[in-house]
Amino acid sequence: MNKKDVEKDFMGAKNIMKKQKKIIKCDECGAEIKDLSTAAYNPATRKHYCKHCCALLSRLQENPNERVCSICGNTIKSQRYLMNRDTGSFVCDDCISNIARMWTKEMRKNDAAAEEKAHEFQKKLSGEDIPNFRAKPKEIREFLDKYIIGQEAAKKAIAVAVYNHYKRLLSDTNLIRKNNILLAGPTGCGKTLIAETLAKILDVPFAIADATSLTEAGYVGDDVESIITRLIMAADGDIEKAEMGIIYIDEIDKIARKGENVSLTRDVSGEGVQQALLKLIEGAEVSVPTQIGRKHPGADNPIVNTKNILFILGGSFEGILDYGADGSVHHNGENGGKIGFCPEPTSEQKTHDKNELPPDMLKKTGMIPELLGRVPALVKMDKLEVKDLVHILTEPENSITGEFCETFALDDIELIFENDALQEIAKKAYDENTGARGLRAIVTKILMDAMYELPSVENVEKCIVTKESVETGKPKLVYKEQVA
Repeated sequence: MNKKDVEKDFMGAKNIMKKQKKIIKCDECGAEIKDLSTAAYNPATRKHYCKHCCALLSRLQENPNERVCSICGNTIKSQRYLMNRDTGSFVCDDCISNIARMWTKEMRKNDAAAEEKAHEFQKKLSGEDIPNFRAKPKEIREFLDKYIIGQEAAKKAIAVAVYNHYKRLLSDTNLIRKNNILLAGPTGCGKTLIAETLAKILDVPFAIADATSLTEAGYVGDDVESIITRLIMAADGDIEKAEMGIIYIDEIDKIARKGENVSLTRDVSGEGVQQALLKLIEGAEVSVPTQIGRKHPGADNPIVNTKNILFILGGSFEGILDYGADGSVHHNGENGGKIGFCPEPTSEQKTHDKNELPPDMLKKTGMIPELLGRVPALVKMDKLEVKDLVHILTEPENSITGEFCETFALDDIELIFENDALQEIAKKAYDENTGARGLRAIVTKILMDAMYELPSVENVEKCIVTKESVETGKPKLVYKEQVA
């Protein structure tokens, strides 16, 4: 076949393709041939070649040994190979097989990792991988007793609430409702410590948020959804793990409604925040900002389901509780409008048991009924007495005195607290109404000079805190005997 016959056959093939509107592909590399004028056609094999393959094949005909694998560097003798028409590089059949095996192995590894992750999450849902979820309420309370002194009613209520919360995670009927908790008690009574201790025993993501920084959507401040962001950060970005965590919202009484009467202006940091918290506490799918603060409308915010997140609310609610001589409790402002010294109680005055926390008390402080209805467990925590503060100083595993003794022991100095000194420290914290939180400040003040001076003194054997040291801030020092 001469050159004119080849051209005639090729032009005839092009005309047929145009009429049938078929896509012509290169039989060497598989690329679509868009410009037929630059393509080539072999009538003997009835194959089409793009301009890149034409140039490459013509070069290979001139030098057959040029077909070298770009991965292993060996000359390709087999007819099975891959070719990159843009770069003119080749891959031999052996390298293709090796790449396929490596790819298959990597895909199986990824599938195994994904399957293992799904299995672990299923184990969490089934309760097999939830640490201490089978702990009974008594066992939970015994663990709390190691770190928390007093507050027996609060520890009992929280142990039951947490136990029911994990039973709810294991239930398939959705008949067990979420049992959120509200802790009301004076400052320093152990509200935050209880929540932190729960996180230790349950080994779940735990986050603490301050309600005072929250505002209603559209105003300066943090959105309520930023609380969930803190929980995701505590779960190392694992949203599935965060959806089973615990959130403690402190200072919840600071977002109380300004008054019982309807206000003409928006209460963006009070009642507005309470209303925004309703859907989170009840359980809903919410869009969570990736960073703490305000949400950006155009950002790709993850969706988190809060139905299995346990919420613990804490607040001091200063002024609502007033203990009478008979042990009864009533809240301030219940004297029926009478004035004078020791007014007589009216029939309308409500008297409650000392261990109760009636919802009507919290309503009068500005908590909306819708929020209280979503927190079925209302727990009142007692003000710590002097004896309780003494126990806090010495008995818990993470006691304050034990911490300071360890600090002095690193300098080879024995720190000793006399019993009278412990009583005096506890009494001082009680009179200042700072609770357990004030104990550390008092002990630090007493030992400040000693912690500054003694590391530079080599012959001090003991540092004794006496009753006089609490007032003067100067502990008694015992020096080592001089060796003759």
